[in-house]
Amino acid sequence: MYTGITRGLFPVVAVEDHPGFTRFTIQLSAALSSAVETGASVSIDGVCCTVVAHAGPNLTFEAVQETRSLTTLSELRVGRQVSVERSCRVGDELGGHDVFGHVIGTGVVSEVQSVGGQLDLTVQVPAAWMKFILHKGFIALDGSSLTVGAVRPEGFFDVHLIPETLRVTSFAHKRVGDRINVELDSRTVAIVETVERVLAERGHVAAVSSTS
Repeated sequence: MYTGITRGLFPVVAVEDHPGFTRFTIQLSAALSSAVETGASVSIDGVCCTVVAHAGPNLTFEAVQETRSLTTLSELRVGRQVSVERSCRVGDELGGHDVFGHVIGTGVVSEVQSVGGQLDLTVQVPAAWMKFILHKGFIALDGSSLTVGAVRPEGFFDVHLIPETLRVTSFAHKRVGDRINVELDSRTVAIVETVERVLAERGHVAAVSSTS
């Protein structure tokens, strides 16, 4: 599990495409790569990845076809900077919200606007996701825990990014048309789907009662 507090941007130093998967290596700082072990979970642009090899600050991961089809890891290239967070430990401060690295798919940046030192992004996602994206609710974009601004049912929502967030993430470099990894808030999803199921069951019972 992660907190959604990105620890910085780090370069991709190797990418190898193989049938069915991509093997890639990220160069972290000495501090962030300290005590890492093979099998550890690390968030790369919001995607929970497993360390398959490590040599000093260089950590190697593999993304299978399912991951490549759902996320921006299919766009990795040498020199690209990615957002990284190590998995949290018991006792760590939860500065964001519970993030699991289970990306549902990608959104597309539809508008970028600078307001003083703040950056506003408008992101478009499938309209079916909007029942889970609530004004002032949580969402994870490229692994960063963010608060949702304005929402529009047709599939658009805004996020407002402060300078510190821009410093440690790639949001400052986003352009219209760029894809971005999206993870919905698991609690919101659970609540909405439970309410829908209960209402559907009650509606079915009512319909059966009215015809009996």
